[in-house]
Amino acid sequence: MQQEFIDNKHKDFTHNWVSSSRFLFFCQVFLLVAFILGGCYGLYANRYKGKPEVAVPESTQYNPQYK
Repeated sequence: MQQEFIDNKHKDFTHNWVSSSRFLFFCQVFLLVAFILGGCYGLYANRYKGKPEVAVPESTQYNPQYK
């Protein structure tokens, strides 16, 4: 009885340097794009909404008016 030997080294992540480096490169690119888009969304969600109405006392203006 003879054992059948199946060579799976070409499919293994650790034995094929070219496909593993390509996979790691695409993972890095995906993560970089995900972080950039996440940061842009965070800046957009917390953006400056405009000039608020602030009550300024008359005595602290450029031309102060006293009572």
